[in-house]
Amino acid sequence: MIKGLSIYAEKPYKISKLKIHLLIGQLKIQLNFSISYLSINFINNTQILEINKKHLKHDYFTDIITFNYSKENNNFDGEILISVDEAKKNAKKYRVRLNEEIGRLIIHGILHLLGFNDKTERQRLIMRLNEEELIRINRKYLYNLIETE
Repeated sequence: MIKGLSIYAEKPYKISKLKIHLLIGQLKIQLNFSISYLSINFINNTQILEINKKHLKHDYFTDIITFNYSKENNNFDGEILISVDEAKKNAKKYRVRLNEEIGRLIIHGILHLLGFNDKTERQRLIMRLNEEELIRINRKYLYNLIETE
């Protein structure tokens, strides 16, 4: 298990902490970062909307929110909040397995912590290309991240 990595899943979600540790371990090697503290939280739409309103002043659902508390992009002190409800919608919309979508969101959050942004079209394209490459090389770590009903 990776020191400093905390994983929490709101009921009724069943997340494999071991599988997420394995994925993050690979990403640490591939992207050359360390973790002082990183919390990955799997929550529902009600919770992500509340956080989005309170902290970002956005009144809409989102699939992921990332908070970076560190001044260093290669030594993480942060949080990744993932809406499983939105991940399910995205998986259906993009015709991918829920596990792949959860993996993509974890990777997306890691890229944000590394300093990648997705505010402009160009930034979104760069981020998407990085996500796709990381999904491709880590595909074997994207199985059984989450149990579905």
